[in-house]
Amino acid sequence: MVRQTLIALFGVALVGGLGGCMVNETKPLPKINPVQAKTQIPEDELLDVGIREFDVNITEEQAKDLDKLAKQRIYPDIRKAEARFIPSQLRSTLESSGQWGAVRVVPSNLQFIDVTVTGRILESTGAKLAVEVSVQDSTGRQWINKKHYESPADTGSYKTDNALKARDPFQNVYSQIANDMVVARDALLAENRRDIRRVTELRFAQDLAPAAMTGYLAQDPKDKGKMVVARLPAKDDPYTARISRIRETDAGVVDTVNGYYANFSDAMRDSYGNWRRSSFDEIEKESRARNQARTRTFLGAAAVLASVFVPGQCQSTDYNCRRVENAARTAGAIGGTAAVLSGLKKYSDAKVHATALKELSQTFQSEVQPQVVDVEGRTLRLTGTADEQYREWQRLLHELYLEENGGKTGTAPATTSSTDTTVTPVKVAVEQPTSAPVRP
Repeated sequence: MVRQTLIALFGVALVGGLGGCMVNETKPLPKINPVQAKTQIPEDELLDVGIREFDVNITEEQAKDLDKLAKQRIYPDIRKAEARFIPSQLRSTLESSGQWGAVRVVPSNLQFIDVTVTGRILESTGAKLAVEVSVQDSTGRQWINKKHYESPADTGSYKTDNALKARDPFQNVYSQIANDMVVARDALLAENRRDIRRVTELRFAQDLAPAAMTGYLAQDPKDKGKMVVARLPAKDDPYTARISRIRETDAGVVDTVNGYYANFSDAMRDSYGNWRRSSFDEIEKESRARNQARTRTFLGAAAVLASVFVPGQCQSTDYNCRRVENAARTAGAIGGTAAVLSGLKKYSDAKVHATALKELSQTFQSEVQPQVVDVEGRTLRLTGTADEQYREWQRLLHELYLEENGGKTGTAPATTSSTDTTVTPVKVAVEQPTSAPVRP
């Protein structure tokens, strides 16, 4: 009898104890940094990198049900901003390594660059980032094919505002991508890297002047998906010189577009960082509340059932024993019921945190505004129209070539065994965007 009573009381205590201590401690992650270049890379092997906007990974059908997306912690406007912010962070990581030439965030229809990085956002909250990344060079060689990168947030970045500014909570993801790119590049021979640069230049020239540049590129006989240099134009060829000047102007426009992304990233950094930190806190609270709710509801129900259905051990004439037994049953039922009610309250708290997260997201969405870049009197507005604007610029490039060539498409220039075209970006006027207001 005494043992049964103690077990019942212990069950009540266990309900309260377990319900209050289901807390997971999150520790700061080991830091992964990009591998730094130890020696100076030869100019003709220094590859330029273009990072395209990431795919937001939201279908048209999914976009129609915002409430359902919100339950998955997906907010379309924030995803659009992240599709530009994540490439900007990766660009900064690649630049800091000293392993590459010019690293830019570029429009999705920019084709003529040594190495192109594309990506898709799989999951992005304040607690976790998961992306799928592919990397390919201008010859068609695949460096990385749809590789999955993910990491939980480094909570050390959330401790203070200065810590958040000093290191992105998902810097490990960017560093892993950068390091994999270095491994893929270093697996190539020096001649392979030089060929990548040549193919990039010839593809640009062939697009501008297909008639004049026919026959300089060919399919690799060993790999039909790759391009190789068949022959090279002479260094002093007039057509090559004109195309080189036009490419300089194009590089300036690409630099301007890259500057837009950099400004966009800088403008949203503080508000986005605070949103991520608040998002992380809300996700942690919601997860903790749900765990406590499940534990308290389950153990509480078990205590109620035990108090009702456990058979009596007292004889009918032993009134003292029955009083103690009834008291134990009552205590178990009351404690179990209280645990169930506490569990239901925790479920309610979890919904409150989810609603708060949605409101935080909506607040952030109102802070991230489109921004404008002016390129020689032309306005580029990166709100889904950047590709169209750059496509228009490509059309103007063809017109510029025709104007410089007297309106003729030209004939094939003389050839030689080698070439070394150096591209120097020109300065293009940029209207600095106004940063969106950051709410406290």
